[in-house]
Amino acid sequence: PSPRCPAVNPDHPIPLDSLRHGEWGEVTDVEGEAAWVGRLGELGMRAGSRVRMLRGGCPCLVALGGSRISIRCDTV
Repeated sequence: PSPRCPAVNPDHPIPLDSLRHGEWGEVTDVEGEAAWVGRLGELGMRAGSRVRMLRGGCPCLVALGGSRISIRCDTV
């Protein structure tokens, strides 16, 4: 079976923390301080990458490629 993915309207992207446990999403943009955006890009979180929510909340835990990344609310 294919992974669950919420319906996406490219004109109205949803924030990462709106994904529920097990849902997949595609990153459309990464915003914030340049240093954090750069670091997330180094980890693979950039436009076009697919993420899966492993644990919601603050911090959330997402699967990205073969890695797991924990992200605090104030950086989402």
